Amino acid sequence: MADNIARVFADAIATDPTRPLLTWYDDATGERTELSGATLANWVAKTANLLVDEVAVGPGDVAAVLLPPHWQTAAVLLGCWSAGLNVADTPGDVDVLFAAATRLAEAESWSAGERYVLALDPFALPMRQVPPGFADYVSEVRAHGDHFSPYAKGGPVEAELLVRATARAAQWGIGRGDRVLIDTGTYPDPVDWLLAPLTANATTVLCANADPSTLPTRATTERVTHPLP
Repeated sequence: MADNIARVFADAIATDPTRPLLTWYDDATGERTELSGATLANWVAKTANLLVDEVAVGPGDVAAVLLPPHWQTAAVLLGCWSAGLNVADTPGDVDVLFAAATRLAEAESWSAGERYVLALDPFALPMRQVPPGFADYVSEVRAHGDHFSPYAKGGPVEAELLVRATARAAQWGIGRGDRVLIDTGTYPDPVDWLLAPLTANATTVLCANADPSTLPTRATTERVTHPLP
């Protein structure tokens, strides 16, 4: 098993960076967004560069990520891990915070040096009106570089996440080359919807607000090999 999450991600896209790595559906809005490994890697690199160059954080620093399962959340989380940050799961003092526009009240429970808000727009458009005390993630991240060299080794927090993710992939029987269909309402933990498929070198179809009647057709259309129960 790779010794950090950045290496797991790199291994997952190394064979074919052009293949669809993460496909996002929202049945409430009709949104569909498909990202190749190369495209997601670009967002991840920009996020990591934002953190290192603009926020001036690095290994051992802490981020709060108040975001639902989403393709932009994948970019934020993988960017944090690439930059060596730990992602906190309980309110407290952190170095940087990312929050969905719908969770700003929750963000008040966290003390953060820098704060970014995400509208989670289907086309990743900038926000027209940015809340006071926040910067718009999409506007800020686009200005940063497309390449980032992750730190060589993850810490114990990353190691524990990878152990959990590998166990989940084994529990579900996810293997290399599988295409996994995941209802994010059932599996909101990023260990499940993001890391478990990556550790198995599988690709993912994420469905938010999933309409059960559409899932069989979607599984066929997306050539899913492994729908999660």
